Amino acid sequence: MKRREFLRLSGATIAGATMTVCLPGGASAVPAPAKWKIGFSQVTTNEPWRVQFNRDIEAEAKKHAEIDLIITDGADKTERQVADVESLIRQAINVLLISPKESAGLTAVVEKAIDAEIPVIVLDRKLNTDRYTQFIANDNKLIGREAGKYAVGLLGGAGKATGNVVEIWGGLGTEAAKDRHDGFHELTDIEAGIKNLLDRQSADGKPDQAYSIMATALRDNAKIDLVFGHDDLTAYGAFLAAKDAGRDKEMKLIGVGGLPDVGVRWVRNGELTATFLYPTSGAEGLRQAIKLLNGEKLEKTITLPTMAITKDNADQVLKDHGLL
Repeated sequence: MKRREFLRLSGATIAGATMTVCLPGGASAVPAPAKWKIGFSQVTTNEPWRVQFNRDIEAEAKKHAEIDLIITDGADKTERQVADVESLIRQAINVLLISPKESAGLTAVVEKAIDAEIPVIVLDRKLNTDRYTQFIANDNKLIGREAGKYAVGLLGGAGKATGNVVEIWGGLGTEAAKDRHDGFHELTDIEAGIKNLLDRQSADGKPDQAYSIMATALRDNAKIDLVFGHDDLTAYGAFLAAKDAGRDKEMKLIGVGGLPDVGVRWVRNGELTATFLYPTSGAEGLRQAIKLLNGEKLEKTITLPTMAITKDNADQVLKDHGLL
């Protein structure tokens, strides 16, 4: 992919797929009737992480013949997602999974589903109600801490770390970005030898903006030892700027995301030093919905784990996703 084409990257789309059962003698496939109908209201499919989200939930659904999974795409619009949930309610689904665009605009329609006695499992972003059955999400502060701990190790270890650090935010107004920043600095700020070169500059998850921020940082600073991008696209945009300046070998680059065909490949290629997994809650959400339908009691909150993906385990992650 050409540099300019990549820097215009804003996301990806995913097409739905259906499963066909092949029968002998050319007979038509007759799918077995599903026992339960589960609706998933997705906020958008125009981002790589959301594409993976759908892949994860669809892969899990294929393991359960008793499930009829219906996925809707809110097209990143609150009013569209509200309409999607209302449609799923009319279809008499047994469980609603929802990853909301924003809290205030989706709360009322989710409570409408709850009033219709449809259990709701909320994924990734909270709503302004506690009437849901379960909430499944990542802990961004934990991810920031793990990234900070790893950065300190790269720069010499606890109590000895030294180096100039560039941090590029993923959005100044988001709770996720603030938590990643706070977690990262819990570990790096106690190291007297670590100097932060930038003051809250955001690429808003866009690699072209990360490229511009990093190009300025490279111009203004003769030595940069480590870059922490709040997401993998941001970290990769910074890498491209450093490479164009002939300085990529002098620094380590850390991202967050760990998508197999994005961040993990960049780690494997040596373009990023590490990425920290920000797993989707798709597969886990569906597993929890099936537990509920089987009569099991669910925990109110599930926090998904993270992990560092480095050169040492990138191949295995790709193999696990059938990409190597």
